[in-house]
Amino acid sequence: MNLIENIREGLRSIAGNRLRTILTSLIIAIGITSLVGILTAIDGIQSSVDNSFAGLGANTFSIVARQDAFRRGGRVQRQDKPINYFDAMQFKRRFPYGATIAISAGISGAAQAKFGSKKTNPNVQLVGGDDAYLTVKGFTLESGRNLTQNDLKFALNVAIIGSELANTLFEKKINPLNQVIRVSGSQYKVVGVLAKKGGFSGGSDDRIILIPLDNARALAGNQQLTFDITASVPNVSDQDEAVGEARGTMRLVRRDQLGQPDSFEIQRADDLAKETANITSYLRMGGFGIGFITLLGASIALLNIMLVSVTERTREIGIRKSLGATPKRIREQFLIEAIVICLLGGIGGVILGLGVGNLIAGIISQGAGSFVVPWAWMGLGLVVCVTVGLFAGIYPAVRASKLDPIEALRYE
Repeated sequence: MNLIENIREGLRSIAGNRLRTILTSLIIAIGITSLVGILTAIDGIQSSVDNSFAGLGANTFSIVARQDAFRRGGRVQRQDKPINYFDAMQFKRRFPYGATIAISAGISGAAQAKFGSKKTNPNVQLVGGDDAYLTVKGFTLESGRNLTQNDLKFALNVAIIGSELANTLFEKKINPLNQVIRVSGSQYKVVGVLAKKGGFSGGSDDRIILIPLDNARALAGNQQLTFDITASVPNVSDQDEAVGEARGTMRLVRRDQLGQPDSFEIQRADDLAKETANITSYLRMGGFGIGFITLLGASIALLNIMLVSVTERTREIGIRKSLGATPKRIREQFLIEAIVICLLGGIGGVILGLGVGNLIAGIISQGAGSFVVPWAWMGLGLVVCVTVGLFAGIYPAVRASKLDPIEALRYE
């Protein structure tokens, strides 16, 4: 009996036990789905994060005050003094490098907007900003206009709202432009609506209300605001030099003493992207570990089923040996059966994993990420399937090849 005939015999055996083949393939498919699905979801989330950072641009950096603190010896350390309005405006005037600079301040992250009888959930971001805010932060206008110098100079009650707020308050029945909404006890005329941004932020960028900076300061009253400074340099190659200039200028503005650490932090968009990529690499390792454990359980189940198959076909093995089949051919047949069953389950698992992974990534990123086809993970899944087939099939195959033909023929 040659190898081709052995393959045919293995396939005939698989076709003759369809229910067992389907159930066994499903066990493998579930294991592969977990492996490919988790890794695909992580790739999809990473794609969404990359798109979010791409919106900011690789040539963008922000200057913020560190508010994270830790205790040492009972005393709070490394909590920077907030960047006030004077610091931010001084920096903008004194920064010598040619860059677009946006000054902003968060008034509230839990504001509620109202229009007539309609109102939003109390999860609206109320932000004060200038005319450079939308450009530097990567927002685009769907309709209307940006804040103007006149709006900023006279602190007019005008606002630009996110797409989610426009849909909630006006339900696509009324044109939001020039309508008056109420937020934090003040009325604002809507002069612009932002295009949907979504992304890894959980949709918070679509629940934003941007008002003129000085208007926001007046609205805050006695609330102490922390101002953020975001700069966008013309060329990515100039960013290192611009960041150095920004650090020196900000130290002068904040009067940081020589030899003392910065009283602020500079966050680069590309640094944040790299940090996120490092985090997702750990997630991939964890996802691979979880998928591997699931596949290990599937391989044990396949091993058990193959052992049952050997026991059921003891008489058949005896007949084949009496007709001249060598132990090698017997081993080949059972290995081929195990590998084919694993490949059937693997192909189904890869398809399911691809769909499930992209579905999870789409839900988390709110549809902002693109459809991901991870060819490497799909190929890895099929390779793992063959490995599992060999692992689960080698012992039953060896056991079948060592059966004594006379004893096997007597088996009932």
